[in-house]
This record gives sequence, structure tokens and C-alpha cells, in this order.
Amino acid sequence: MSPQRRRSALSKSLAGAGGLGLTSLLAGCAGEMENGFLPSTPEITNQTGRIITLWNGAWIAAIVVGVITWGLMLWCVAAYRKRKADNKLPVQTRANVPLELMYTIVPLLMVGVLFKFTAEAAWEITDNTAEADVHINVVGKQWSWDFNYVDDDVYDPGVQAYLTGEEGVEETLPTLYLPVGERVEFTLDSRDVIHSFWIPAFLYKEDVIPGITNTFQVIPQEEGMYQGKCAELCGEYHASMLFNVAVVSRDEYEARMQELRDEGYTGQIGVDEYSRDQVVRITEEHEEEDA
Repeated sequence: MSPQRRRSALSKSLAGAGGLGLTSLLAGCAGEMENGFLPSTPEITNQTGRIITLWNGAWIAAIVVGVITWGLMLWCVAAYRKRKADNKLPVQTRANVPLELMYTIVPLLMVGVLFKFTAEAAWEITDNTAEADVHINVVGKQWSWDFNYVDDDVYDPGVQAYLTGEEGVEETLPTLYLPVGERVEFTLDSRDVIHSFWIPAFLYKEDVIPGITNTFQVIPQEEGMYQGKCAELCGEYHASMLFNVAVVSRDEYEARMQELRDEGYTGQIGVDEYSRDQVVRITEEHEEEDA
């Protein structure tokens, strides 16, 4: 093969590889763009689709308004710029009532429309009137989480994570188990300071405040392992306040509840009865018994 043909073949190969890579990149970006570049998909819970739609709609409205505003500004700059040899003073308009009414009423209508869709979505997301299938009490503490599975009368005490940077640390985090396809009602309490219970993939977080019990409901719709964290700066080891969320089948959920019973974690951990040090001691005692 002549050098010219080799160069031509190499160019075609590079072009094909580049085109394939660009196609893959655009396909990935299209999926992320469809979800508003949020760490979720519409199918993860019964509310993520609603939240993503609201988020994307707000951005589309903002982009449209921005394009129109900047377009009009640039058009005015170009159309009404000062020409050479034109030394006349432009006509001075002191008032234009129709124009002033327009740029007062139009923004009010826009804000009203955004408020309508936001209020409707917020109402649906925070509605707790439906009968829940599963009730879980989450207790925030410095710096971990306790999970009370109310219906099964068992609990899972969380111990502060030690972030070593090594592989496998995620497996040592407290893990919250949820049955897929069932309505879960969370009640949130704090043992010490203000925390915030956040599961990024669920696109929802709720404050955990001492002396105040907050509640929300959600239906996990996709099995898998998700990450959770505290979203409120709560002290020295705030970054260690991590947990996992395992959305599993009903059979796996029941098996986990039985494991907690077998390990002796029966009953419920109260908000006032235990400090974080006592929970650590309880966990260590159980581990010693198992050993």
C-alpha cells in the first residue's frame, strides 16, 4: 500500500472513531439534559418525574426570557447607535404608558405562572394524607443516623463513618432499607442539633430539627443502592454523616428485618433516651457478642 493510501485509510479510521466518540458523548449529554443534569431519573420515585419536569420548565422559561431580553438589548444597540455625521439629539421621550404597563404586567404574569406550577408540585410532593405501607423513624445525631423500623419494631443504630479514602468504606456506612413500590412515611427527629436528611437521587431533603418532628412520604420505584447524607452543617464531622439507601424487594426487606431481630436490635431507639456515645456502646456490645 502506498504512503498516500495509508494516510487516507488512517484519516478515515480516525474520523470514524472521532464520529463514534462524538455520537456517544452527545447521546450521554442528551440523557443528562433530559433529566436537567440532576442526579436522578423520573422513574426512581413517584415524585422525581414531577420535580425534574418543574426544574426543566423553569430553566426553559429563564432561557426564553434571557434570549428575548438580550436580543432586544442588542437590537437596540445596533439599530439606534450613533451614526457618523449625525449630531442631532435623539427625541426625548418622558413617558410611554403602554410600554411601562407592558413591562410591569408581563413580569407579574410570568411570576404568577411559575408560582402556580411550583405551588402545585410542592403541594403534591409534601402531601402526607395517603395511608403509608411502611413507617420509618429517622433520628439524626452527631454524626450519624439511627433508623427505627416502626412496623417491625426493630432498629438499626448508626455509627459515625470513618472516611479513610480506601475502597470498601461505603460498605461500612449505616444502610436504610426500603421496599420497592411501597409508600414509605418518614418521621424525622434530631437528638442534638439541626441536621438535614437528604437522598440526592430522590431529589428531596427535609430538615431534622431538635424538638420538631417533620414528616414526608415517598414511593421508591427502582431497586438499587443510593447514597444519603446530611445537608446541614452540623459540627466538626458533618462530612462523615453519610448513609446508604437500599431499595429492595419485599422479601429482601423482610429478611433484613429478621436479621435485625436475630442481632438483638428489637424495640425502638428514642430521641431522648440515648446519646450518640450510648448508641456507639450498644453497637460495640452487639459486635462483641457476635464475635
